[in-house]
Amino acid sequence: MSTATGPGLPVRRPRPQPGRHRRPEALAAPEGAPVLVLAVPGNPTAPALSLAEEVVSIARSELSGLDPRIAFVDGDDEEFPGLRTVLDEVAADRRGEDIAAVVVPLLAGPEASVLRRIRQAVVDSKAQVELTDVLGPHPLLAEALHVRLSEAGLARADRARLFTVATAADGIILATVGGEEAAQAAGVTGLLLAARLAVPVLAAALDEDGAIARAAEQLRSSGSSTLALAPCLIGPEIAPQLLHTAAAEAGCSGADALGPYPAVGKLVVTRYAAALGIAPQQPQTAQAR
Repeated sequence: MSTATGPGLPVRRPRPQPGRHRRPEALAAPEGAPVLVLAVPGNPTAPALSLAEEVVSIARSELSGLDPRIAFVDGDDEEFPGLRTVLDEVAADRRGEDIAAVVVPLLAGPEASVLRRIRQAVVDSKAQVELTDVLGPHPLLAEALHVRLSEAGLARADRARLFTVATAADGIILATVGGEEAAQAAGVTGLLLAARLAVPVLAAALDEDGAIARAAEQLRSSGSSTLALAPCLIGPEIAPQLLHTAAAEAGCSGADALGPYPAVGKLVVTRYAAALGIAPQQPQTAQAR
């Protein structure tokens, strides 16, 4: 077994048997690595907690030895602990360490109001903390959006096999929250999704008046007749009813939010590792066939 050559480097596990289809070497977090604090936006609810727990489970499978904690940006009790509370607990446990925790926002894109509250909690806490970027834009989010659309019968899962879906959309509205900044960021993921589906994709913010309707009108005026709403959202950051309202506003069907799709957990680990300068196996996107 090879070991780390210096502090802060990941430890590689025993090399698997060689073979054409062997998995990449699994990595373990270095001993004493900072706590990963997953900052969950939105109203603290049991479904949001369950989703966060699934994301944490995926993250642990990607980087063993990880010490993760779940914190709610707007939490304030024992069942749904707030971010400031969790960071203070970490500070007490990790007193004297250069970096006690890495906070990863559970957001697919920038949402200024949520990020402002996260930064304030970090500043007010007693812990030495690194705050990462949000999860997107990223090719893995495009993969996850493709999967959610195919699960809803709104996109083909595999172009190579000529599998057709009668309700497949020929225009996608990529819904996000966070105003124009979030829409621009989601637009990058939208370009990747458009390449996978070979249909036009327009990003629009749910919290910008009329943005969804304008995107739908623009797609229809350019020739798309069957539209679909694809939420570029993890889930907890928005009330589900708002997605139904947005789909009705656009006059189309919609897919589910990304939820605990494996790519979400992988991106959480990627952000955590980048903050520490360690290098877990880079997440790979599934090839669009």
